[in-house]
Amino acid sequence: MKIIIVGCGKVGYTLADTLSGENHDVTVIDNNQEKLDRLANELDVAAVAGNGASYRVLQEAGVEDCEVLIAATSQDEVNMLCCLIARKAGRCRTIARVRDPNYYSEIGFIQEELGLSLAINPELNAAMACYQLVRAPFAMAMDTFANGKVEMITFDLPDNSPWIGKSLMEITQSSRNPLLIAIVTRRHKAIIPNGSTVIERGDRLSLMLDAQYLRATLESIGVRVRPIRTVVIAGGGNVGYYLAKRLCETTRLKITIIEPNRARCDTLNDLLPKVNVIYGDPCSESLLMEEGIDEADAFCSLLGTDSENIMLSMFVSKVSNAKVITRINKMSMSGVINELPLGAIVSPKALTAEHILRYVRAMGNSAGSSSMEAVYRLASDQVEAISFTVESASAATGRRLMDLHTRSGILVCAVIREGKITIPSGQDMILPGDQVVIVTTRRGICDVTDILSRGAGGGSSAHRQR
Repeated sequence: MKIIIVGCGKVGYTLADTLSGENHDVTVIDNNQEKLDRLANELDVAAVAGNGASYRVLQEAGVEDCEVLIAATSQDEVNMLCCLIARKAGRCRTIARVRDPNYYSEIGFIQEELGLSLAINPELNAAMACYQLVRAPFAMAMDTFANGKVEMITFDLPDNSPWIGKSLMEITQSSRNPLLIAIVTRRHKAIIPNGSTVIERGDRLSLMLDAQYLRATLESIGVRVRPIRTVVIAGGGNVGYYLAKRLCETTRLKITIIEPNRARCDTLNDLLPKVNVIYGDPCSESLLMEEGIDEADAFCSLLGTDSENIMLSMFVSKVSNAKVITRINKMSMSGVINELPLGAIVSPKALTAEHILRYVRAMGNSAGSSSMEAVYRLASDQVEAISFTVESASAATGRRLMDLHTRSGILVCAVIREGKITIPSGQDMILPGDQVVIVTTRRGICDVTDILSRGAGGGSSAHRQR
């Protein structure tokens, strides 16, 4: 698929890297020649220097043959203009990055009038991810499928957990509630497990289960579920604003924002009258202690620079038992970042890439037997969790999972049929109309039939934990 990306910042680079890695024909437009030269040297993409809102520049990039244009510059107005011109010039589908809360509050009107196929707000997506983590203080990551009916919870196994030393088959057979361990991350390497996989001390687990059994399951394995009453947010930018607004709308938590810009503090006071907005340096140790960071239940480090967020989270992890959430914009050094006490990590650009990746894959599979509903990058991008709605019969339907010849590195985690959730065993099967959730270490999975190997042999890994 031919894709044009306008903007070579953090989001644009991530999208170019992700989409070119899935064998799409990617062209990137940017005014900064130095950024384009670096991009062209590091990735298999074409580069065009110029203004992405220029008809001439878009023509040079091949807009007339383009199937998707993604406008991801730092300016909302430029992004929307790029998409409008591209729609007129090439009839392609358009995706715009729209960050300003004022624009996003009217996004339905804007999307319809400009003919946008998709509007993405990275800061809002990041805030919603932080919101889920505040509501689930035990989780390092939390992803939902099938309109929230099924959850995948990632957490660090406590050192005293009764699961340590047991195989997955033993765990699932002894569990009162249906569950499936989808991913085991051990020494920063992600494993798609089977029934013989033995849980070790220090493992990070991604658990798939019916949402109604979540609390009881976590308590049974020694995961402490502590209530959140107070939240401190470092940084009152768009992410901090969206997060505080959502928390005010849905909870009665005590929320404090520490913001270093006086004018922004005044704006936040007007927008968020229920929030305690503090003017000051969020990186000031004395200010943090004065605001009771050592007694806070949750701390979100949402400043604009990674270095400040990292230092803040490390400090709070040392002086407090708070649930720590850290915003990281650049994940290129994830091996180092994962070694640091930063709590749960949220990356706006990675979340944006997930949304756009889902859309592009769905476009490429318009003639398939299933439609993609969600895709999440997990375990430092080593694994994808994907949900599909099965729309028609195929080679993957109507047969027991144990009889399917699935590719390695794929696990069928959940089947939702008529609202009923099944954590599948080898005796279960996929039928048209089902929603199916898989995890995989493979890239480019677009349809439920992609789980099948072309050769014979082997059974589905879906049943091996039972």
